[in-house]
Amino acid sequence: MTLSLDHARTIIAATRAKGREMGLKPLSVVVLDAGGHVLAFEREDGAAPGRFAIAHGKAYGAVMLGMAGRAQMARAEAQGYFMAAVNGVYGGQVIPVPGGVLLREDGHVIGAVGVTGDTSDNDAEAALAGIAAAGLTGEA
Repeated sequence: MTLSLDHARTIIAATRAKGREMGLKPLSVVVLDAGGHVLAFEREDGAAPGRFAIAHGKAYGAVMLGMAGRAQMARAEAQGYFMAAVNGVYGGQVIPVPGGVLLREDGHVIGAVGVTGDTSDNDAEAALAGIAAAGLTGEA
């Protein structure tokens, strides 16, 4: 399966709706394909302009490492030198925290969603709701 623009738009709309339902701060949401390329991005009114880089970094790390944000954070805590080296390899683009949600289909990475704006755990919860609305399953 290939992640489509329609999937990305559904994920973003439903993630934003979940954020409003939860009373979260303004969210920024990016959806990347399996190669780490941006399919779609939205930054809600009131979100800081630098949020694209954070959302992208959360999703980019998930795609490039095949590892969701929570797993990346655990790895960073256990092996900080490894994650620092990985971040060097990827030009400082990896943000190893929750909110980077990996998408797989039949065991293959098909993309990732990055959400930022509230706490990392809330970002991940909103992302999972958006992903479910698109009929997909995410690994947070």
